[in-house]
Amino acid sequence: MAYICIGKIINTHGIKGEVKIESYSDFDEERYTKGKQVYIRVDEKYLPLTVASYRKHKGFPLVSFVDLQNINFVEQYKGCEIYIDEADRKQLKKGEYYRKDLVGLTVVDEEGITLGTIISVEETLGAQNNLRLRLEDEKEVLIPYIPMIVKNVDLEKKVMTIHRMGGLL
Repeated sequence: MAYICIGKIINTHGIKGEVKIESYSDFDEERYTKGKQVYIRVDEKYLPLTVASYRKHKGFPLVSFVDLQNINFVEQYKGCEIYIDEADRKQLKKGEYYRKDLVGLTVVDEEGITLGTIISVEETLGAQNNLRLRLEDEKEVLIPYIPMIVKNVDLEKKVMTIHRMGGLL
């Protein structure tokens, strides 16, 4: 089975076993629906857990799991990443991509000149996501992930084409 990381437990919340999650997913409500199975990676093993509840609090998902309804049971999982089975990932519309699929793509401009490699996709509050590029000279820059700049994504060739605007790079 292949796994996809969808978040990380960053803290406990209250005494009834809820955990605060740093989410890497745009589909939290679907990922943490009551009864859904997720996996926590512990010591190179994937421990299956069933979601008991989900809610948002101050912008963070709070989740509790069946059989872990006490702070003493969940505290040991602080810092652990949460995964789903790759077969459970949502089908995206044309032109939409998972972050993990963009990381590692070579970025070229419209003339085909290689600019660098995407090393992360960073979420911003209330705005578009940004792509962190490592340029050929090892310098890192952020570029907005917006249609005006990102012109094409070819996952098969592992290449993203961007429009090079003045002052952008």
